Amino acid sequence: MYPRLLTRLVRESLADAPAVYLQGARQVGKSTLARLFPERRYLTLDNATTLASCGADPEGFLAGLAGTATLDEVQRVPSLTLAIKRAIDEDRRPGRFLMTGSAGLLVLPALADALVGRMEVLTLWPLAQVELSGRPPTFIDDAFGTSFSPLPQDGPELEDRLVRGGFPEAHARSSSRSRGRWFESYLATLLQREVRSLHRIEDLAALPRLLSLVAARNGALLNVADLSRASGIAQTTLKRYLAVLEGTFLTWRLPAWSTNLGKRLTRSPKHYVVDSGLAAHLRGDDTTRLRASPERAGSLVEGLVVQELLRQAPHSETRPRLGHFRTASGLEVDVVMEDRLGRVVGVEIKRTHRVTRRDLNGLVRLRELTGPAFRRGVVLYGGEEVVPFAEDLAAVPLTALF
Repeated sequence: MYPRLLTRLVRESLADAPAVYLQGARQVGKSTLARLFPERRYLTLDNATTLASCGADPEGFLAGLAGTATLDEVQRVPSLTLAIKRAIDEDRRPGRFLMTGSAGLLVLPALADALVGRMEVLTLWPLAQVELSGRPPTFIDDAFGTSFSPLPQDGPELEDRLVRGGFPEAHARSSSRSRGRWFESYLATLLQREVRSLHRIEDLAALPRLLSLVAARNGALLNVADLSRASGIAQTTLKRYLAVLEGTFLTWRLPAWSTNLGKRLTRSPKHYVVDSGLAAHLRGDDTTRLRASPERAGSLVEGLVVQELLRQAPHSETRPRLGHFRTASGLEVDVVMEDRLGRVVGVEIKRTHRVTRRDLNGLVRLRELTGPAFRRGVVLYGGEEVVPFAEDLAAVPLTALF
C-alpha cells in the first residue's frame, strides 16, 4: 500500500472538528485511508444492509453507533446529512464522524449547508509523484526558501510518469493495454453508478466525449463557447455537464491569479483532466508516441506538474494558494503560488532540456507587477542542473518536484 500524505491532516482535523469529510474520485484510496484509523468503527454505505438501515431511519442508525465512527460513501443517503447535523448539535466533541464521499460539495450542497462550521473538508486526489517515489514534498517550501534540496538521481522516465498517472490500480499495471482496460472500465462504472444516481443527465454518452475534449485541450483556458461548438452541446447544458465532471473529480480548474494592482489580466481559469494517466488514455497517448513526438507531451507535462503542486501544497509549511497568470498581451506564467504573507513564486513549465531568456519573459513581467512580494521565479525544465538567471530567477530540473 502506498503511503498517504493526507493521513496526518486527517488526524489533525479529527482532533479539532466534530466531522471531517474526505472527498475524492472513486478508486483513489478513500476507503483504504479511512480504514487506517482502527480505533473508529467503520461502516460503508456500499453495503446493502447498512444502506437499508441508514436509509430507513438515519437518526436511529446514528443513535446506535457507540463512540467515533467512519461512514464511507455518505452521498448514497442524502437524508443522513440532517441527522448528522442534529447529532453534532447535541454533542460537539471533536472527531465524532469521519465521512467519505465520491461526490464533491459542488454537487452535495445540502451537506455543505447543513454542516457549515461543524465540518472540515479534505480532498484526496490520485497519488502524488512524491508518494510514489517515497520522497518528502519539499519543492514548494524550497521555492519560497533560499535553496533547493539535493536533486534525486533516479526515478521513472517522464513519459512513464505521464502515462501511469496516480490512480493506484492503473499505476500498478505494467502495460499500456492493461491500463487502458482499467481506465475504460473505470469511466464506464463511474458514469453508470455515480453520475446516473446523483445527476439528471439527458445524454450520458455526451460526458465521455466532453471529457475527451477537455483532455485534448488539457491546460488551455476554459472556453465554453469553443467546447460547445466542438461537442455539439448547448452552452447552458455544457456548463452543467462541466460541473458534473468537476463534482465527480474527473476534471478541475486552476483559477486565474489576480492582483489588486489594476492591471489587465486574463480572468478565465485553466481546465485540466485530474490525472495525467487518464488524460493520456483519453488522447490515445503512450510512452512510445510521447517519445516520438515530444510536443504532444507538453500539455501533459504541464498537467502533471500542476497536479503535483496541487497535491503537495496542503502538506507544505507554506500552504500557498495556486493560480495562473496571463496578461492581455499574452505573457503568462503557468502557476503562481501565493502564501499567506502575500509572497509570490512563479513557476513556468518547459518540456525541453534548454531554457532561454525568452522563456523567462512571463516571470519577469510577474516580478515587475508584484515588486517586493516576488520571492522567486522558477522554470521547471528537462535538464539536470539548477541554473541561475538572476538572484531570484532560475531554471530547475523537473526532478526537483518529484
